[in-house]
Amino acid sequence: MRRKRRLKMYIRSCLFVVLLLTIATGVFLVSNKINLQKANQKDQNYTYVSGIIMDQDVPVISQTITMIKPYTSDKVTVGKNFYDYKAESDQQEKSITYYDGSYIQNSGIDYVSEEVFDVIAVLNGTVVDFKTDDILGNVIEIKHDNGYVTSYQSLSEVSVKKGDTITQGQIIGKSGTNKLDKDIGNHLHFELYANGQVVDPNLYLDKELKTKE
Repeated sequence: MRRKRRLKMYIRSCLFVVLLLTIATGVFLVSNKINLQKANQKDQNYTYVSGIIMDQDVPVISQTITMIKPYTSDKVTVGKNFYDYKAESDQQEKSITYYDGSYIQNSGIDYVSEEVFDVIAVLNGTVVDFKTDDILGNVIEIKHDNGYVTSYQSLSEVSVKKGDTITQGQIIGKSGTNKLDKDIGNHLHFELYANGQVVDPNLYLDKELKTKE
């Protein structure tokens, strides 16, 4: 009789343990499922980034370039300088041209030499105009970055045409003569414009200029 009771109690104990294990397993499975669902859901309070943030390199260091003189010959000198309103009167007189009964203030620099010399581009750029003028002779205009435009006048020969891409130091023509400055003979009349305004080339030649960043 006692053995039967013990057997019943043992069976009940086993069943109770099995029940506890079953409950615990169910709780674990449900809890794990909930955690997996939370992990798979994106929190609405955050912005999720996918893909590449930066797909190219952006230069951040500004560069400089030096504007060179429009010739290479060591025999070239300045025949007539830019007319400076702030200069002394004697210097201003040397920067005036007399033509056809009128006095004209020099808007550039006239480089002279007894020998014909090569004319070169002072910066990289594009030829935006070429013309033959009765008074100024052959004229080339080159547009550069940062609002600079250069004009090369009194050329006897021209080596480029409108639309050409020019590199700094490239020969674009040769010096010559014109009617406006016939008294100084063989020369190059060089003008520089910054943002549409004619400026003294002496303030820019052989100087470092900032390029586009």
